Amino acid sequence: MSEAPAASTTKPPSAPSPPAPNTGRLIGLDVARGLAVLGMFAAHAGPTGWLYTLASGRSAALFAVLAGVSLALLSGGSQPVTGRNRTATAARIAVRAAVLFVIGLVLTTLNVPAMVILAFYGVLFVLSIPVLRLRTTALATLAAVFAVAGPIASFLIRSTTPPRKIIGYTPGLADFTSLDGLAHAFRALLLTGAYPVLTWIPFLLAGMALGRLDLRAVRGRLVGIGAALGLLGYGTSWLALNVFGGFERILALHEQFTPELVRMVLRSNYGVVPTEDPIYLLTAGAHSGTPFEVIGATGVATAVIGLCLLAEPLRGALTPLASVGALALTAYVGHLLVLKALGPDHPTQLLEQHPYVPLVLLVLATLALTTAWRLLLGRGPLEWGLHHLSSGPAKLIRRGGNN
Repeated sequence: MSEAPAASTTKPPSAPSPPAPNTGRLIGLDVARGLAVLGMFAAHAGPTGWLYTLASGRSAALFAVLAGVSLALLSGGSQPVTGRNRTATAARIAVRAAVLFVIGLVLTTLNVPAMVILAFYGVLFVLSIPVLRLRTTALATLAAVFAVAGPIASFLIRSTTPPRKIIGYTPGLADFTSLDGLAHAFRALLLTGAYPVLTWIPFLLAGMALGRLDLRAVRGRLVGIGAALGLLGYGTSWLALNVFGGFERILALHEQFTPELVRMVLRSNYGVVPTEDPIYLLTAGAHSGTPFEVIGATGVATAVIGLCLLAEPLRGALTPLASVGALALTAYVGHLLVLKALGPDHPTQLLEQHPYVPLVLLVLATLALTTAWRLLLGRGPLEWGLHHLSSGPAKLIRRGGNN
């Protein structure tokens, strides 16, 4: 949800001189971010069905991958910043992390009707700082290692600790008023919450690896790589469950439920899978945090980014969607506050009578408002605040180096 800085660095002057690449704002990233926002809308305000299944989990993963891309661009793109510039960038990221963390706590405290990702984002941003110096190969290797090792480590650790009391947990301000609350929040952020860092850091690392590339030069390949990863993750899980007997083993653990109900439960989780049996690690449902879900969702996000970058010549037609992406933080927080203001009963009644009306109204209003705001005022209100709060410390550090 951070802003996308300028595109990556061009070739050195000594290289052959092809046509100069466009190094302006990567509109394709705004479009992808806009799709992620609208996917969140579908998950939070739409009816259960094919659109919900498509958006659930994958929209949040796309957000996280795009956050990694933005962090890489913010720290130099294909040429990572060094020395005092790196220190300044680290300070900028740390401030953004703190602001996002607090906004996430406040939204959860307000009991908005969603699992708020922002506090987890804040922790992920801080964890990105030590790897700002790395390039694509190292970042992609780390992402691959954590995609497999993170979920397995989470499963093993959770197997030896008391089960979580609340599913889909996100920390709120009340957690920081006692030692027990702090311990609970720490465990949720790392292991058991809706977006546990141990299983979500591969998304950020993968995005950072992408951001170290010349994205416009590789956008076609991103579609192919993303499709291959998506097939590897979701396809292998499907084979393990439906061809090699994994689903029958899960059914045997839940004899009291029908196969249809078990399949429905497996399609949507709340951050982690149960620890009764390692067989759950073969699933790939939304928010399951298994290796197959992480790999598959990373692949989908990569393919979507590639497709959006390929669509950049249509920037005029894509302006409304790109505007949502440019104001992603404002749109995300705004839609949660709107849903909270409506209360739990009104949307439910409307969904029963007209299943897609709340979602359509929310999407159209967001497209119109963000487009008008961006054309008239530029940065969104929350994006403006985040930019200025984080730029101040960075300027002081750079200024100190020039004295």
